[in-house]
Amino acid sequence: MAVRHRLIRTRPRSVWAVLADGSRYAEWVVGTSTSEPVRGHWPELGAAIRYEVRIGPLSLSNNTVVRRCVPGEALELEADAGPLGTARIAIDVRPWGDDCLVIVDEHPLRGAGSLVHNVAVEALIQIRHRTMLARLAGICEREAAEEERRRPLGQVVSHGPGTGDAGA
Repeated sequence: MAVRHRLIRTRPRSVWAVLADGSRYAEWVVGTSTSEPVRGHWPELGAAIRYEVRIGPLSLSNNTVVRRCVPGEALELEADAGPLGTARIAIDVRPWGDDCLVIVDEHPLRGAGSLVHNVAVEALIQIRHRTMLARLAGICEREAAEEERRRPLGQVVSHGPGTGDAGA
């Protein structure tokens, strides 16, 4: 299993807002060029998005389905990779002080991908996750900085206990 984590310097609810927007999937998922919701209300159980992967002049369209969702905390997806089969991708969002710890766990689930899964494939997935988490962090941290910049001077923002941010 390819497990990778990243500390993102913003609140968990800011990270969840990006994850919960199916139309933004292509912004942070490595290898995708476009994404759009196609079934249900992302990220509710059973909701799906269609995404496109472009390799030179070739274009492949596949779906990702939500298999488990704990709003603000966990998102588990089954991503279809066409002839390679599907992969389980679990994303945990945890408060970490004033920041957010995001943990991604991916492994082949069905099809040919599970037959060829080895140390080399695992290394490639690790590289992909490093880039994916860097993209997610960049998006979330830029948006948090922009939100902070727009906040009126003198407005106090509390991130402590009782603010409803523990699981969001």
